[in-house]
Parts: sequence; structure tokens; C-alpha cells
Amino acid sequence: MELPYAVGAYDLSAGRLAAVVAALLALAGLVAASMALARVAGRLRGGNARTGALAALVASPVGAALGTVVVVTADGGLGTGNGLGGGVVAALLGLVGTGLALRALARAPRPDGAARPAGSARSGRAG
Repeated sequence: MELPYAVGAYDLSAGRLAAVVAALLALAGLVAASMALARVAGRLRGGNARTGALAALVASPVGAALGTVVVVTADGGLGTGNGLGGGVVAALLGLVGTGLALRALARAPRPDGAARPAGSARSGRAG
């Protein structure tokens, strides 16, 4: 007996579409945050680390929030077409991307050249 709310394996329901959009947005934020961290560390040339971190700081939380909405509004479990699995993945990717973006933004040089507040040194090493 087939459940009335189950969707076919290859059907694209509204829940699955929202989960895919959320996961792609969160993944884009995670990649942007990773690249910003690499720029701050000097491993990647070109571009602006602060701009990449700010872009990631917008995309990642939005992806995480959309993924959380998909998880909360899912009617059934995994495999019912409500996007529950994709929503969980999007929420996790968004949280990691947000953390990396905050770290990159804290380490990125300020555009006005202002000094950092006391206690916010880049690392414990002198140099």
C-alpha cells in the first residue's frame, strides 16, 4: 500500500525544490567563506577577503534559515518528498559557512586601516 503523501523518487516537489535552493545557497556561502579564509592566510591571491566574507555572511545564514524552515514544515519523514534530508544538509552547511565567514571577517584587514580593538589579535605568535 502506497502512502497518500509520498512522492515519486524523481518528482520535484515544493519541499525538495526549497531544500535544493537552501542547500545551494548555503554551499555557495561555505565556498565563499573558505576562499575568504584562504585569502586572509595568503594561500589565494586576487580578490578581497573582506568582500568574500561579507558575501558568505549573507548567503550562509539565509541558506541555513531556509533549510530550517523546510525541516520544520516537513510533514513526513525521509523519502516522502518534503525535502527533510536536504533541509538538514542546508542547515548544517549554513551553520558551518556562517562560522567560517565570521572567522574570515575577524581576520581580514579593515579597509580604513583602523587598528583592531584590544584583545582581538590574529594569533598568539609574535611576529
